[in-house]
Amino acid sequence: MVGASPKPDRPSHGVMRYLLAQGYRVIPVRPEGCDEVLGVPCVRTLAEIDEPIDLVDVFRRPEFTPDVAREAVAAGAGALWLQLGITSDESRRIAEEAGLDYVEDACTAVVHRTEVQDG
Repeated sequence: MVGASPKPDRPSHGVMRYLLAQGYRVIPVRPEGCDEVLGVPCVRTLAEIDEPIDLVDVFRRPEFTPDVAREAVAAGAGALWLQLGITSDESRRIAEEAGLDYVEDACTAVVHRTEVQDG
């Protein structure tokens, strides 16, 4: 989760807590100033993750997402997901040209809850 925050009042904190409670492995990616989020050690970049990355969940402003998209491609991620309120034509292009699944302007926790409820 790029932009995961250790601050409980931040949306990324709540979404990360929800996903962890659902049994997902979530690795917080923060460039600086964070040792852990919800007990999970932070990494500075996606390149530091030494296991397959299914989905890169992004909580960053739109102007930062193309760089995250490039990082996701380089890391071999399967999908790029820009959270609710975040859209980027350039990020979409980068992800789709590399064959990544792409979602924008949607919350992973809300979509997951809906899918679970709808079965």
